Amino acid sequence: MAKWANDTVMDTGLAVVATGTVLHVCTSQPADRAAAIAASLADVSMTPGAGNGDYTLANGDTSGRKLTVEQQTNVPVDATGNATHVAIIDGTNLLYVTTCTPQILTAGNTVTVPAWDIEIADPV
Repeated sequence: MAKWANDTVMDTGLAVVATGTVLHVCTSQPADRAAAIAASLADVSMTPGAGNGDYTLANGDTSGRKLTVEQQTNVPVDATGNATHVAIIDGTNLLYVTTCTPQILTAGNTVTVPAWDIEIADPV
C-alpha cells in the first residue's frame, strides 16, 4: 500500500514558520529565541503569513510542499562578526534555523539575505 499525506498536513507545519516576525543573521546556531537575538549581527522585520509578501507557500520542487522565505535586501548590519546562520523568530519562539554562506559582516553596512526554501517532501 502506498504512503500519502494531504498537502494540508505539510502546509500546517510550514505555516507555523511563516508566523515569524523577525529574521536574524547570526554568528552561531541559536538554541532558542534569546540566543538568536544575542547572536544577531543583522535583523529585519518580516510580515507574517504565507502570501503576505515575505513568505510564499507552493508545491515542492520535486514533491510535497515548500515555503519560500523571500529575499531581504539592504538589511542593516548592527554588529561586526562572522555570519553563519539565519534564524526566524516570533514574539515567543525560535521557529527555524538554517546555515548561510559564512561571511564577515561589518557594522554600519548592509547585507542581502537571498530567498531560500524550506521543503517537506511527500511520504515515500
